[in-house]
Formats: sequence, C-alpha cells, structure tokens
Amino acid sequence: MNRNRIAQLAPGIALCAAIALAAMGLQRLEEHWTGRPWLEALVIAILLGTMMRTLWTPDLRWAPGIAFSAKTLLEIAVMLLGASISFQAVLDAGAALIVGIAAVVAVGICASYALCRWLGLPKRMAVLVACGNSICGNSAIAAVAPVIGAKPGDVASSIAFTAVLGVIVVLTLPLLVPLLGLSHSQYGVLAGLTVYAVPQVLAATVPVGLVSTQLGTLVKLLRVLMLGPVVVLLSVLVGRGASAPKPGLSLGRLVPWFIAGFLGLALLRSLGAIPDIVLQAVMPAATLLTVISMAALGLGVNLKALGQVGGRVTLAVTLSLLVLIAISLGLIRLLGVA
Repeated sequence: MNRNRIAQLAPGIALCAAIALAAMGLQRLEEHWTGRPWLEALVIAILLGTMMRTLWTPDLRWAPGIAFSAKTLLEIAVMLLGASISFQAVLDAGAALIVGIAAVVAVGICASYALCRWLGLPKRMAVLVACGNSICGNSAIAAVAPVIGAKPGDVASSIAFTAVLGVIVVLTLPLLVPLLGLSHSQYGVLAGLTVYAVPQVLAATVPVGLVSTQLGTLVKLLRVLMLGPVVVLLSVLVGRGASAPKPGLSLGRLVPWFIAGFLGLALLRSLGAIPDIVLQAVMPAATLLTVISMAALGLGVNLKALGQVGGRVTLAVTLSLLVLIAISLGLIRLLGVA
C-alpha cells in the first residue's frame, strides 16, 4: 500500500477507531456499574456511529477509510478469529452432541431464513438474521456480512435488534426452568443452544447453577465452531450464484481469502502451532478490528431506511428465536439429557 493510499484511508479509519475506542470505554463503564456487558462494544459502536451519521454526513474525505474499515478490516478480524478455534474441542464433546448441535444450527438457519423471507425481508438481511439467531448473534452477523455482500444498513439493523433480544433472553430464559421443569443439565444445554454470546450464556446460567454454567458454556463453544463451516458454505454458494460456472474455476474464487485464512489459523491452533501467548495478542486485535468495522457500518446507516424495516426485523428475530428454542428442547428430549 503506497503513501497516497494510506493518506486517503487515514481520516476515515481514524474516525472509526475513535468511535470504537469510545464504545469499548463505555462497555467497561457498563461492566463496572452493572457487573456484566449488557450491550457489547460492537453494538455500542454501531449506535455511536449511527448517532454521528444522523447529526453529520461525512464528506468524500472520510469515505474511503470508512469503506475500508467496514469491509477489509472486518475480513481481517474474521480471519484472526480462526486462531481461537481448536478442532480437538469438537472431538472431545462426543459424536451425538456434535451432530445434534450441527442439526440445530442447520434447521435453525433454514427455519429462520424462511420466516424472514415470509415476512418480506430482503434475502441478505434474512441470511444475517438467520445466522445471528442460530449461531452466535453479533459475531455471526459480522462474520457472514462480508461473505454475502450485505449492506451496512442490513448489518446494523440485524445486530441492533439481535442485541436487544439477546438481553431479553438472558433475563427471561431462566424462567423456563420452573415453567418446563428443566433440570440443571437440560437448562445448560438449552442456554448453550439459544443464547447469543458466551458472556450472555454465563449471565443466563450462573444464577441457575454450576452444572448449567459448565454445560452451557461447552455447548455454546461447540455452537460457535459451526460458524466456520457455515461461512465457508455461504461463500461457496455466493460464489456459484455470482455467475455461471466457468472452466478452470478455482477454490480461491469460491472461498474468500479471509475464510481460507480462518481455516488455516484454526488448523495451526489445533496442531499446537499457535501458543497461548500469541493468542492473547491476536484475539484483542481481532476484537478491536471488529469494533472499528462496526463503527464504520454505523456511519453508513440510513435511519429512515432502518425505521422502515424495524418492525419486520423485530418480528423476524423474535419468531426465529422461539423456533430455535423449540428445536433445542426437541434435541434435549431426543438425546435424553437428564
């Protein structure tokens, strides 16, 4: 990258970075006051970016850096996430549970996508909502967005509504223990399959008991691992759908570079080639890049367009979550979790 290109990108990237740092600072204050991050930094970054975009429209000076942050920095962040994945964790969980979690994710994505389309949501937003609900909320939406070429407004609205519902789930899911007569083990599996983020799983299970927390965290981590295969599959489908098949079509054209990097880093991590000390530096960097990219997405949000789809997105996310809970309860019964 030459100096002219750097100078062109610098203002927009600096603006997004400043918003990201403010969002991360607000998350820390939130944790200090409430003991847990009800709204994660990436959600706060979107909100701050959207507020700024409402009050001020960036001119051409800022546009290149904002676009670079929203796309390229997000792709780099997704790639770096592969360093935290160990394939051994999947093997240690047992075949039945792994297959069951994969089935819940697959059925959940298909059912959620169908609901979204039935409610009239655009295809790309339907994919975002489906993957966010069925895998890991905001992180899944952020990872899938660059693969399917989602619009900033679609990404921001999907994350915003998923984040709000995620907080509601944390507060209300424990009520199902007495209502449905769930054991601590059953509730742990249910929380792991339905709650969006790992910190939220802890918030939803700690009040119930240690067994629920341990099992919920394991199931949630296995569910997060499904993000890699889903993103790769989507990249292949998008690659095929972009144009008619051509002779000599290479894997590199079907699988984006950052997905290949994600899988490569996951393999290195599984082989023990990435030590913990390196991981401790890589993951904060991935988190920071993701928050910066979310700030960029917020700066590209048109609130008028967002308001037009708000009701439908809210209904789609809510119905999708209810379907996911029903599917998860079915798996618990099928596996005979006591």
